[in-house]
Amino acid sequence: MIVYHNNRCTKSREVVNLLKEKAVKFEIRNYMEFRLSKNELLVLLKQLDMEVSGILRTTEDAYKLHIKDKNLTDEEIIAIILKNPKLIQRPIVVWDGGALIARPIEKLLEKLKLKN
Repeated sequence: MIVYHNNRCTKSREVVNLLKEKAVKFEIRNYMEFRLSKNELLVLLKQLDMEVSGILRTTEDAYKLHIKDKNLTDEEIIAIILKNPKLIQRPIVVWDGGALIARPIEKLLEKLKLKN
């Protein structure tokens, strides 16, 4: 299991803490420090079964500056995301057979059949 994690994000920290409490083995992928490649982002989108727009944090300043109200292609949006990783929704959890944006955390509990 991999948690795409931003340590500054409360929800992301909650997921990490929950998985530790439940003794679930996982790796942390700090995508803010070690940025995703284009291929990694495309694979992640496929695992999530999402269009690029589904992964965007629309409240971020970078979204308002670079994406909002612009007629951009998916390729252009991906290039912007790669330069501005704060635009990626978090936390994202990937495991054998699935992936999801764990917001709210109950989505992850339900999907992995963990008890709160």
